Amino acid sequence: MPESKIIVTGGAGFIGSAVVWKLNELGYDDILVVDRMDETDKWKNLAPLKFADYVDADDFIDDLGDLDATAIFHLGACSSTTETDADFMFRNNYQYTKDLAEYSVANDIRFIYASSAATYGDGTAGMADGTDLLHTLRPLNIYGYSKHLFDQHAARNGLFGKIVGLKYFNVFGPNENHKGDMRSLVNKAFDQINQTGKLQLFKSANPEFADGEFGRDFVYVKDAVDMTLFFMENEIGGLFNVGSGRMNTWNALADAIFKALHLPTKLEFVDMPEHLRGRYQYHTQANLTRIREAGHGAESTALDSAVADYIQNYLVPQRHLGD
Repeated sequence: MPESKIIVTGGAGFIGSAVVWKLNELGYDDILVVDRMDETDKWKNLAPLKFADYVDADDFIDDLGDLDATAIFHLGACSSTTETDADFMFRNNYQYTKDLAEYSVANDIRFIYASSAATYGDGTAGMADGTDLLHTLRPLNIYGYSKHLFDQHAARNGLFGKIVGLKYFNVFGPNENHKGDMRSLVNKAFDQINQTGKLQLFKSANPEFADGEFGRDFVYVKDAVDMTLFFMENEIGGLFNVGSGRMNTWNALADAIFKALHLPTKLEFVDMPEHLRGRYQYHTQANLTRIREAGHGAESTALDSAVADYIQNYLVPQRHLGD
């Protein structure tokens, strides 16, 4: 295994490549990127970046050997909320994380991994991070459960004294083009508006919410990366939310997109697909109390500003982070 001081799994993916980009900005290039180069174009995320080596994700976990690393950012996972192959999700998202975390703890390597706000399910149990309420959470899909399962394992075995789990909310921004149907609405809307002049949003299937007036905690990837790297240089352990701390509606997000494109908002509401209706999150908002108490005090980028930066500086010129 090549020697490297920082290891980023999922390093060619969305958040992973953004972490590598920010590490480069901070002067780090002794980085080992671990990923799977499937049939997507995510290799393009790596092209502008500096790193020491690349290893396939399966080869990496099969032969960890003696890693010369100070930190592992474990950001690789199948993040599809519509995936139905539970066996694959358990092996890829749960067992892989479990093996890597236990190796890191045994070898005194800083371990920071991606959990997800999908673990909170419909939000009725709240969205406070930490481990006290883990037993109350009921994820709505196998992706969320695969993440929740490791959070529970880490808590049950006392790992959070040494490792950090990050519950990412709805991250959007440059380097997500390869994600297909799992791209953010901003990315999808950019293509749709350019093609049709309008944007389609789901109608509400919940009588408590009007069309477009439900929403999520949308967090810009640059902010998510800053929150992630905050944990690299300290000894803090635990399970933390990574979000903006605000809930913005789909209508507000749509307005920000059209504003960034210098166009009037033009929406069309369409029926929500049946397969999503029973497992759809209508309201997410990160409680950031614990990460603030841990010392991360930077405010997240306002939605309009983040969307404008993404569209005008990356989507329009077709740039990646680091270009």
